[in-house]
Amino acid sequence: MRVFLFVLLATVLEAVGDAIVRVALHRPSSLARIGLFLLGGTLLTLYGTSLNLAPIEFAAVTGMYIATLFIVFQITNYLFFSTLPTGPVVVGGILIVSGGLIVSLSGNSRSHKALFPSRIESFSLLAHLH
Repeated sequence: MRVFLFVLLATVLEAVGDAIVRVALHRPSSLARIGLFLLGGTLLTLYGTSLNLAPIEFAAVTGMYIATLFIVFQITNYLFFSTLPTGPVVVGGILIVSGGLIVSLSGNSRSHKALFPSRIESFSLLAHLH
């Protein structure tokens, strides 16, 4: 649950930061635009920093992250721009969330680890090849 909340926080920071930057691009007032760019940029920096300081390897939560990001982007798009997803976006979203679930649920299996070794194991394998 803690990992999911971390992923949710990162996706909210990314989606809201991006939405604020999009709003800033269309503001006629330079002062409002600058303030919104600073706010959006701060949120996007917090998102990037949180991912890089995460207590878990990002590769371990990639599927969950992508699925959560898709959902949070749709919610943010509605809240900021009053835009509902179209039929093709919903169908694509079902595929994205399904793929995210498959990646997340298969990430702990032995066969998955054999096919996709961790970064440290990959470097060890490369060192033995030289």
